[in-house]
Amino acid sequence: MKNTKHLIPILLTALIIVNACKQPNLGIETSIEVPVDVIEASTSSIEEFINTTGTVYAVKEVVLNSEMAGEYTLQKNPATGIPYALGDRVTRGANIIKLEDEEYVNNQRLNSKKVNLEISRQEYDKQKSLYDKGGVTQRELKNAEIAYINSEYDVESSRINMAKMSVKSPFTGVISDLPYFTEGTKVNANTILVKLIDYEQLYLETNLPEKYYLNVSKGFKVYITSYTSPRDTLIGEITQISPSIDPEARTFKCFVNVNNKEKIILPGMFVKADLVINSSENTIVIPKDIIVSRSRKRMVFVVERGVAKERWITTGLESIDKVEVLTGLESGESVVSKGFETLRNDSKVRVIR
Repeated sequence: MKNTKHLIPILLTALIIVNACKQPNLGIETSIEVPVDVIEASTSSIEEFINTTGTVYAVKEVVLNSEMAGEYTLQKNPATGIPYALGDRVTRGANIIKLEDEEYVNNQRLNSKKVNLEISRQEYDKQKSLYDKGGVTQRELKNAEIAYINSEYDVESSRINMAKMSVKSPFTGVISDLPYFTEGTKVNANTILVKLIDYEQLYLETNLPEKYYLNVSKGFKVYITSYTSPRDTLIGEITQISPSIDPEARTFKCFVNVNNKEKIILPGMFVKADLVINSSENTIVIPKDIIVSRSRKRMVFVVERGVAKERWITTGLESIDKVEVLTGLESGESVVSKGFETLRNDSKVRVIR
């Protein structure tokens, strides 16, 4: 019994201690901080685009045909010492192909026409001297002059015809097509012999929806990107705009010239074109994907002293991934870029970066 009397107070004390431990500490305040990433609202430039696609072509392109029949001879490239080949660069006036036909050359009688020209010139000089002394009539002088002029035309005509035996480059460019012929083979007149291009300048023909007609003008900048080389972007310029709308497609045509000095894009490539229709400088620009839309309004979260604040904004120009903020943000403010999905106004946050 004595042991029982001592045991009861001990059990009561232990029970009190256990109950006390189960009670919450009402004096300790608990809170949850949401981890977020932030970016600084800063000013930059932004451009608004119309996106389209199309195929680019060389501004300078020519197909050279034979103007006469003759035996085919491919000339040597002075730069390589071997006959011209696909991809070779040719300078303006370079003789690429020669056609030979002895009968044709004989029929031109160029040498005899040159002799006749010299005789006609001497006769004209003689008649002019006599006319000044009163030895011949004006008609006789004019007849000598006509004979001299006709002789000049005969020589020039033969030179033009002889030039048809050589296929020369009309501009500096690159051989893009060179049909094969065995040396000495006789080719007929009007046979395709070579195709030349100069693709340092390209052009893009594209059709835009009619709703954009008032948004584009000549001189507007265009970004050209090849799907095969998306890292390389060239700058183009709108040079022509059609004044009519296609009644079936409801589109209008425009041409874009592209500077391709480095020859990054090849003629015939399918490209993406971003036509700049508007731009703004020194304006606040933020990523488009951090904006929250609610009830047709747009907002972002701004961190102020560890607390997220809702900030309603009005926006302006939009590019593919960015948007201009007209009102609602000041330069230098910390805008939540990640972790905003679960935030509410006045949520406590912990900035990770």
